[in-house]
Parts: sequence; structure tokens; C-alpha cells
Amino acid sequence: MPKKEPKKNKTHRSMDAASLASSILRMLQRRPSVIFPLGDVALEMGMMERTGKILTKAAIDLLVSAEHVREVKPEIYQLAFEENHVEGHLQLTSSGTGYVIPGGGADDVFIKESDLGLAFGGDKVKVQLFPSRNKRKLEGEIVEVLHRGRDRYVGTLQITPQHAFLVTDSRKIGPDFYIPMNQLKGAKDGQMVVAELLRWDDPSRQPQGKVVEILETESITMDLDPAEIARRRDMRKVLTFTIDPVDAKDFDDALSLQKLANGHWEIGVHIADVTHYVRPGTALEEEAQNRATSVYLVDRVVPMLPEKVSNRVCSLRPKEDKFTFSAIFDMDEVGAVHSRWFGRTVIHSDRRFTYEEAQAVLDGEADPLSEELLVMNQIAKALRGDRMKAGAIAFDRAEVKFRLDANNEPIGAYLKQAGDSNKLIEEFMLLANKHVAHYVGRSEDGKRNTRTMVYRIHDQPDPRKLETLSQFVRPLGFAVATQGTQAVRKSINDLLKRVKGTPEANMLETLTVRTMAKAVYSTQNIGHYGLAFDDYTHFTSPIRRYPDMMVHRLLQGFLDKEKSPSMVTYEEECDHSSSREQNASEAERSSIKYMQAKYMEKFLGEEFDGIVSGVTDWGVFVEIPTMGCEGLVRLREFTDDYYYVEPEQFRIVGERTGATLSLGDPLRIVVKEVDILKKTIDFGVAGAKAPKEGREGVRRFDATRPREAGGQRGRRDGFGGGNDSGRGKSTFKANGSKHTAGKKKRR
Repeated sequence: MPKKEPKKNKTHRSMDAASLASSILRMLQRRPSVIFPLGDVALEMGMMERTGKILTKAAIDLLVSAEHVREVKPEIYQLAFEENHVEGHLQLTSSGTGYVIPGGGADDVFIKESDLGLAFGGDKVKVQLFPSRNKRKLEGEIVEVLHRGRDRYVGTLQITPQHAFLVTDSRKIGPDFYIPMNQLKGAKDGQMVVAELLRWDDPSRQPQGKVVEILETESITMDLDPAEIARRRDMRKVLTFTIDPVDAKDFDDALSLQKLANGHWEIGVHIADVTHYVRPGTALEEEAQNRATSVYLVDRVVPMLPEKVSNRVCSLRPKEDKFTFSAIFDMDEVGAVHSRWFGRTVIHSDRRFTYEEAQAVLDGEADPLSEELLVMNQIAKALRGDRMKAGAIAFDRAEVKFRLDANNEPIGAYLKQAGDSNKLIEEFMLLANKHVAHYVGRSEDGKRNTRTMVYRIHDQPDPRKLETLSQFVRPLGFAVATQGTQAVRKSINDLLKRVKGTPEANMLETLTVRTMAKAVYSTQNIGHYGLAFDDYTHFTSPIRRYPDMMVHRLLQGFLDKEKSPSMVTYEEECDHSSSREQNASEAERSSIKYMQAKYMEKFLGEEFDGIVSGVTDWGVFVEIPTMGCEGLVRLREFTDDYYYVEPEQFRIVGERTGATLSLGDPLRIVVKEVDILKKTIDFGVAGAKAPKEGREGVRRFDATRPREAGGQRGRRDGFGGGNDSGRGKSTFKANGSKHTAGKKKRR
């Protein structure tokens, strides 16, 4: 029989001595203090066969001759002392750690926060390598700063009577600066300034600096440069208007309309040209990049850009010429786009509408622009209809609003539903965002290209969350599909449509929103599930969102036929913007909760009609529908009986009387306790009253009057009840943070 050939080692079959030497060097760099016999090196490289050992020896000899490795004893090796150090540029992370990037294809070196030494982000540094617990990752300590990455540092001043500090972007720069009081150069608390480093010789202390410049925007003029106007498409004679909230000051979008000779309509979506004024490399740019978004709290706005830029220079105020970046569409009255154009323009807004004023016109009030608004509303409804047919999720949730007095104290709270005027603006902004993403991100044949672009993406729902939602709504008489993209879309839309206008609508809409994935920014286009768009971006709000500024620059680069920029840099900015957006959303929600608690404190001891919005182990959450405020009624507040929770049916049941209280049921409550700092509201049950009919088929809950326990609940507003309990424990709080299903908690 022919002799079998030995099995060849897959590693060295396609590897020469030079490439093996590179792998050995990387392995030794990860463990610079370890001494390796030749056999151990071969073992690490998977070269234990005779030919493999010969190849390993040849590779080691190359490293020794190049003085990367020293031979301690015959066939015993260690990384050469010089190789214990690498040089590269420091990049910081949001967690406070860093990576040194050596370049030339070498592995990045991880640096713990305690080993950053005297380095700022962007500095060129020398790193001493040391053994790592993670064999796949180089670790080291910065031992020398070879060259500073910058000589000026931007931040915000925080001044107390004794001290002053420059608060920097820790993700890019690192530690905050201590500023001596005699080095402030007249700067005041809260101002954005530029500082220079004076000294830093101890990593346990903060670097010391001095203010060299106070950032002001006075150099930005309101006047438009005639030469710049000449370079743009002049649309100042085309009818243009804005529609915004009544208290808005930063108008970043406007619409224009004119009839074309072919019978179509030319509709312009004009966006404030922020990037004309905020240039890369400037302090304004750096601060906008760091903040990434404006934060809209109940009583104030924390803007991304200085007030002069956001509210005056760039804001598309009426009766003023403004520079804009525009998307111009040739459209018919059923919403079809026949052609499109993108570019920089100059406009003149003829009229400023509030949403309420525009809504009045759409409702029939006479106005000089009635015809134009009605045409645009017709087209907007056609666009919305097309989106819904494609499977877009129809979230039309009411917003919690407050009326504030001169001291920003809440004197009223209410829920505001979006009207046709809101939806008109929304549809044309969606249209522009969709077409900009498609224009840059696809080739003429419609296929996706590799050009760098910032997208707004929204992934499909997590199947586990869909299953949880499905189990939750089933006892309430609804069904949500958990498989099949179109089936899921249709079932969710059916649910939202059926509950529209019912007391439980807000609760179910809230839970459905939480089932969805979070929309984020990315250079990787996976489409937008919620909008049913294959391509989507954010182009329309550069005054308040940094990603829109990035999109404006990328679009202009595409129009100018420039080479596509690095995707890596933009992906990092996408991650940062997504994170800052999430922080802003949390701050805005917290602001609403705080103001609700502050408002409800005025009504301690007063009674309201409420709706049960959640059932938990310790009681029920009740929402006051007229104002959107929610509070907890603890089980001990029900004094007529001992009540226990039936979590599978989302209700509480009286042990003696059998009285039940379920999601969506009405309950008369009394405001019992408010904790403004914790932003919590506790309700009690209002005194027993004569039975009173609530919604059709539902009696107002009275703790002294039993309802039939078990079996099917009565049908409410034509929706089936049912007693499908699902499995295990299921606790849901509509407007809070607790969502558990089975025995797993979800957040």
C-alpha cells in the first residue's frame, strides 16, 4: 500500500518566514517580559511539526538579526528592550481609557485611565508595553509625551469664588484644566473659551492653563455677501414660509411653492445653511461636535450652537434674506416626484406661521395663502398615505405640554395631539431626508454604493420584545404578530388604529414604542424600519443636530465630485452623536417628570378622574388623561378589602368581594403625596361614591362594589376581552421603567 503523506500543518502551509516573523513579534510584544524557548514559540504559533519548527527558527533568526528579539541563551528568546516601547498617537474613549495607534499596521495598545500619564487626546506618545491578561490585546503605560496634538484647548469655564476650571470634552482632550484666577482674561462663568497649557508635571493633579481667547460670535455678520449670493440659486422671489411652534426662535426649515408650466408643483425644502458659518477647525465647530444636539427641557433650551447663530444668523426668520441648503422637487398632486435638485440657495421667507395658525387655515379659515397651504396639505397626505401602505408605523402620540408663568413655574399641563399642520411639515422633511440619503448613497442604477454617508437607521424589533408585547395585549383583546416583517408592521398599525382615542391609547402606544429598536446614526445603511424607508438620513435640522451638519458637508462633497472621506472618522462621530442624543432624551423625559411633580404638588388633597395605566406587585399606576400626569396608588390605599395582583391579567382583585381593577379602567383618585426631587407622585383612592357609569360597558371602579372576578372581562369600546393569561409573571408599567415578562426583567 502506498505510504500516507503526513498531514500538513494548515498554518505553515501558506506562511513564509517573513510573515511568521511578524506574527511572532506581535506575540512577544504582548508579553515583553516573558522568556520563550524555541519550542514554546513554535507551540504558540501552532508549528509543532518538524517543518514548522524549522520555519519558526528561520523566522526567529530574522527577528534577531533585525534586533527586534534577543537570544538570551541558545534557542531561548525575549523581546529586545527597545521593542518594549512603541510610539503612536493617543485616542481617548468615553469611558476614560485610551488607545495608542502606532500606525504602519501595528496593533493598537490599550491604555488604562491610570496609565495615561501626562498625555492629552491626540498627543504623540511613547508607551512601555507590559504583559496583558488578555493575550489578544496589547497593553501599556504612557511614559513620555513626544509631541502635543494641539497647543490650544476649548472648553467651558466653571468659576467659583475661589477656583476656576476649564471643562473640556473628555472624549477628545482628557482632564479638565485648573485656571488661576489671575489667568481668566476677563472671562466669566459659563463662557466658552480657548486656553493654553501652562504646566502639567504631575498626573495626580490637573493641568494648569490660562485663558487666551473668549469665544464670541460677534464676528459673524447678519449681512449676506453679494459674491456668495451670486454663487447660489436665488429663490428670493418664490413664495416661501415657515411653520413652527408658537414659542420657537430657531427656524431651521422653510417651504416654498410655485406652479410649473407642466402643471406640476415645484416644492422647495429649504434648510438653514449652518455649515456656511460654522467651519471645521473652529471653536464653534468643536463645541457643536461635542454637544451634538440641543436639549429641549420644559423651561429652557440648552442649544448646540450659540444663540446668535441659532436664533439670529441662521434662523429663517420672516422678511430676511437667508442662506440655505435646499432640496427642490418637481411633484404632482398625488405626491409623485418627477425630478429633484439639491444645492445651496438664498431665500426670503414671506410669512411665519405657527402650527395653530396654519391649522386654522387648513380647517377652512380664510387666508391669503389658503390655496398654497391646501395644495401642500393634499400632497403631504398623499405622501403619508404612501408611507402607510409601505408599512410605516403610525405613531401619533400626544405630547405632554405645560403652561409656564414668568418665573417658569407650571400653571397648566395638557396633552397636545399633532394636527395636519404638524404632519404637513413632517412629511416634507421626511421627503427631503429620504431623497438626500438616496441621492448620495446609491448609484444611478439604484444599487448602494460605498461612498461615506451618515444615515439615520432603525433596526427591526427584537423578537423577544415583540413576544412580550403580544402576551401583554392578548388579554386586552388585541393580537400582535411576532414573525414576518409585513405581518408585524400590519398588526402593530392595526393595534394603534383600534386604540386611537381610547383611554388606554397612550399606555399601549408607549409600550409599542418601547418594543421598537432605538434609531441611531451610522455610516452603515440598514434602512429605517419605523418609516419603511430603505434610505434615510437627517438633513433638515442642522441648527440643533450635529449629524445634519455632517450630512450637509457630505452632500456638498458629493455635488462637488470630491473623493469620499474616511468612513472610520464619521462612524466615530455617529456613535458619539447617538450617545449624546440618548442623554438628551433622558434629560428631556426627566424634565417632564420633574415639572409634572411640581405641578401636581399644587393639588395635594384634590380629586381627579384617572385611568389605570399600569399594574405592579405593589399597586396600580393611574394617569390623569387631561394632563398626562401619572401616579402610583399603592395596594394599601384600597381599604374596603384585601387586594391581590393577578399579573397575567393585568389587574388587582379583592379577596373578599371579588372586585377587580384592570388596565384602562377609570378610577377616581386623590393626590396624596409628591416628591419633587424623586419626581414621583402618589395617589390615594377617592372616597366611596354612588355607582356611576364610565365608558360604554365599563362601570366606574368603586372599592366597595365588587365586580365579577375571573372569567372574561366585559368588552370595552367594541374590543374583545378574554382571559388568555399567557405564562408566568407579567408586570407592566406604561410610563415608567419596569417591564418584566416571565421571570426576566427588561429595561
